[in-house]
Amino acid sequence: MTTHQIVQLERTRRERRWLEKYHPLRQLFWECTLRCNLACRHCGSDCRKEAIVPDMPLEHFLAVLDDVATMTDPATVLVNTVGGEPLVRPDIIECGRAITSRGFSWGTVTNGVLLDEKMLQQMLQAGLTTIAVSLDGLEPEHNWLRGNSFDGAMRAIGLLARTPRLTWDVITCANQRNFDSLPQLKQHLIAAGVKKWRIFTIFPQGRAKLNPELFLTPEQYSQLMQFIAETRRVGDINLSYSCEGYLGEYEGVVRKHIYRCDAGTQTASVLANGDISGCMSIRAHYAQGNIYHDRFSDVWKNRFEQMRDRRWMKHDECKKCKAWDWCMGGPFHLRGDNGEMLHCNYLTLQKIE
Repeated sequence: MTTHQIVQLERTRRERRWLEKYHPLRQLFWECTLRCNLACRHCGSDCRKEAIVPDMPLEHFLAVLDDVATMTDPATVLVNTVGGEPLVRPDIIECGRAITSRGFSWGTVTNGVLLDEKMLQQMLQAGLTTIAVSLDGLEPEHNWLRGNSFDGAMRAIGLLARTPRLTWDVITCANQRNFDSLPQLKQHLIAAGVKKWRIFTIFPQGRAKLNPELFLTPEQYSQLMQFIAETRRVGDINLSYSCEGYLGEYEGVVRKHIYRCDAGTQTASVLANGDISGCMSIRAHYAQGNIYHDRFSDVWKNRFEQMRDRRWMKHDECKKCKAWDWCMGGPFHLRGDNGEMLHCNYLTLQKIE
């Protein structure tokens, strides 16, 4: 590890301590629906066309935003509508307009199938500032994972590529089916006008637990880090890896920033049933309250102890790990209901080396 990497790691460690103490809310996810027009093999929320939990009424979430505005400047908070598929809500434009009218920025994540020209223009008029579209491979690999939706996702990407002054990117979940074709997918995205690309790896939650083909082998994971690092070096597309934990030698190499889990320090979520949690990737039982019997601002100010003081995580593999000061137990979404580690990408890389 270089001196520059160590300096960056130490700076990030100090920033984390400050965030644990002051925890300024900067990103709020709203799980506005658990319904989806697709049935992806890897869905962590196990979403379906008809959900057991009904869509949260807009006015219930707006009460949360009004409460958030009492503790921080709305202009400093990005509200992301997520699902499920947010665009299945018939009032999604009204949702976006209400969010932005209160001074918050509005972003969303979509599979792109329902994003046509009319929908995009309505979203932009309602104040949309950021959007991410999921594309999980070339047509055979994408459709294997998400169903027959490749054409819809590509149509959405084409629309976004022709839209100025909108921050957007493409998200890809790397798995054994699409791993070998990632270089070809990169060229396909570049040709489609994509400037920013994020790669995630899949963890064993929701439906993903049922399909071992979704998980990369340790050798593939190491090769993925090399692919991302080389793509960033060449610079023909702005590719970065997601926040899947501390990566040792690859810190500052496969993403612009050094790893830091912001769940509970800068990032919170309101789930479809009203639960208040950290980031949307956390599917285990780490709810800190519920909007139907707790004030969000009280929960944010006075709870989230598990996510802000992580010393309780320092056991088993973490207890003897030399990277503890920089990793702090890894991302919360890779912890189970009882705090057990579900997966550690750093250990995976160490075994390969």
